[in-house]
Amino acid sequence: MEEKDINIEEEITENASEASETNETSETSETSTTSDSSEEETSEQSPLEKAEEEIAQLKDQYLRARAEFENYRKRTIKEKAELILNGGEKTITAILPVLDDFERALADQTEDPEAIKQGMELIYHKFIKTLEGLGVKKIETEEKPFDVDYHEAIAMVPGMGDDKKGMVIDCVQTGYTLNDKVIRHAKVAVGQ
Repeated sequence: MEEKDINIEEEITENASEASETNETSETSETSTTSDSSEEETSEQSPLEKAEEEIAQLKDQYLRARAEFENYRKRTIKEKAELILNGGEKTITAILPVLDDFERALADQTEDPEAIKQGMELIYHKFIKTLEGLGVKKIETEEKPFDVDYHEAIAMVPGMGDDKKGMVIDCVQTGYTLNDKVIRHAKVAVGQ
């Protein structure tokens, strides 16, 4: 491009010198013609240069955006894998003190059944409190109407009366929710 610009300038200078040898009117007409043609060549190349520069910028932006997206995708995959592998860390950390209590109870050599029962009750209540802290709650079934979202009917008990119809009579296995999502349905007997 620089060579073309130099050639255009040389042509202008040559044309100007030739025009000075001839009369003034021809000089102005030739100079204006050469300057018009040089402007046309510059204007023809200018949009092309602009387009090439714009293409280069857009290509660079595209490559950068793609690289950023790839980095984001890899990072999120890695974070998900870490969550899967270490997701239970909070739960295990919360339950370990209960395990320690069980180990101490087993290591205890006491023969008093009342003391053993009290120890087990203390560990049980501590375990329930720990689970509640993690968002696990027991599904209440006592004197509740049967609800398919929380209960699983394993038996229908006939002859319980109209006031017990559709009500939970007995809970065979306790159900639990985790942050208001059922993780185990309560297995119940329902009045018919």
